[in-house]
Amino acid sequence: MNSEQLIAGVMSGTSLDGIDVALVHFKGSSLEDFSWNLMAFEVIPYETYRQTLLFEVMQEGTPEGFCRINKDLGEWMSEAVFKVCESAGLSPRDLTAIGCHGHTMWHIPPESGMRGSTLQLGDPATVAELTGVTVVSDFRSRDVAAGGHGAPLVAWPDQLLYSAPNKNRVLHNIGGMSNVTWLPQSGSTEPPVAFDTGPGMVLIDEVARRATNNELPFDVGGEMAQRGRIDEGLLTILLDDDYLRLEPPKTTGRERYGRTYVDRLTDNIVPNSKDLAWHDLIATLTAFTARSIVIAYRMWVVPLGVDEIFLMGGGSKNRVLTDTLRKELAPIPVNDGGELGVDPDAREALAFAVLTWAHLHGLPANVPYATGACGSRILGSLTPGVSS
Repeated sequence: MNSEQLIAGVMSGTSLDGIDVALVHFKGSSLEDFSWNLMAFEVIPYETYRQTLLFEVMQEGTPEGFCRINKDLGEWMSEAVFKVCESAGLSPRDLTAIGCHGHTMWHIPPESGMRGSTLQLGDPATVAELTGVTVVSDFRSRDVAAGGHGAPLVAWPDQLLYSAPNKNRVLHNIGGMSNVTWLPQSGSTEPPVAFDTGPGMVLIDEVARRATNNELPFDVGGEMAQRGRIDEGLLTILLDDDYLRLEPPKTTGRERYGRTYVDRLTDNIVPNSKDLAWHDLIATLTAFTARSIVIAYRMWVVPLGVDEIFLMGGGSKNRVLTDTLRKELAPIPVNDGGELGVDPDAREALAFAVLTWAHLHGLPANVPYATGACGSRILGSLTPGVSS
């Protein structure tokens, strides 16, 4: 294979805000001669009807719904690749491959000696047919088949791209869910540690939509939380959560922290003033997200030794959340992920481009210590493109 490849990393996250596409130029065919350059990145927002359809399919979970949305996501992701290529002055035909993580519709972690199961939709055959490009997809399944959680899969790319000499560095993504990657200093023989700490913005976003009759998809900058009052009694109940005490490796998703979770909360809240009560609930859920992250750090991350933390994802723009984290995690510096020199929103799409590069060169790219798999595995399945 040519030692230079142009790969598109494509994914749709749990926040359901849109499709992320990163175009990455790679050189090399091994870890010894690996180099990379992020050429372009965009988030193609979901049109309202598409976002609503995704929500409905995930909520209802019918076979017909899953079947149709699998094809739809393949079409939407193909459109996104065309748009980003056009913006970059490229054609999809310039791509060596597309790494398509798709959208996680359901995820069942392993438990009590039983292997888990995971389902990402976004039909790779549709993407290959419409773009003409070879597609690598279904990255999680092989790790799950090997007894792992199939996530977080960013640990291997993170170590390759972001490890620093003489520093133990943490990358923390606050998207729909919240996940952490601890990176030992470059050259260390220690493995990265990565896991989901719990909910990120998913609960806050859901309540913000309900509070504004869908006018706002999220709490912009944490303004609603800032206007609210934390209900300490409710917060205590929320923090009495088995997942927060579960030792890594561990993963979670909307199956646990989603609309049904918020339904249970709102069914038990009788507001005296609806406007104030919504703000109070958002303030309380913001505190819950922050404290769940802090609990995870104190139990499993800080004892490893941490020199600096970099925040990424939509939650890094929520001032109430980030201010709380900086206060609770002091004196460890908590920095903006952009200081690493890459758009922090591009991190996960970039990671799947790296995982695609690894697949094409036959390199195992899971981290068994982080996922719980019984060994290293080459991740993803390949769907050939269309010959011209």
